[in-house]
Amino acid sequence: MKIIFLDRDGVINRDPMNLAYGYVTRWKEFKFLPGAKQAIRKLTKAGYTIYIISNQAGIARGYFTLKALRGITKRMLKEIERAGGKIAGVFYCPHKDEDNCDCRKPKTGLFKKALQRRKVDLKDTFFIGDKIADIQAGHAAGCKTILVLSGKARLKDKRRWKAKPDFIKRNLLCAVNWILRTKG
Repeated sequence: MKIIFLDRDGVINRDPMNLAYGYVTRWKEFKFLPGAKQAIRKLTKAGYTIYIISNQAGIARGYFTLKALRGITKRMLKEIERAGGKIAGVFYCPHKDEDNCDCRKPKTGLFKKALQRRKVDLKDTFFIGDKIADIQAGHAAGCKTILVLSGKARLKDKRRWKAKPDFIKRNLLCAVNWILRTKG
């Protein structure tokens, strides 16, 4: 089984750092990044099972509700399907760092939830994210990691990164094209 994990904000959609509160709180704020739907379609056609795992602490902070997040997710999935892609599951951590839950990245609870106790060797699985916490989570789960520069991470900050990604790509489409060229 070919599995790939994707973060959401900064990978699939425009990073919400410039929005009120720094979160996508309603559908009209959700903007797909260029090439993101195409990248997901390519992974789907290549036989990958795709999971989205994302921290969404704006819920715990009261900026938006779980119901609002579900609505955004439903519309996102509909748009992805219209473009020919398929997401097997979307898993969110609604907690803040202070809640010390096991699902908030860089912890691995969302990976475990996605795989639902299936024994899967993740050494050939990729996690694509835009933050160093994503890279830490991917490494902790046993995945290869790709940091995309379409969200929060900047190469100029490389010396301060707490973890080093296995690979760095410009955006999701570049990462997917590279995966499909090298791994199939």
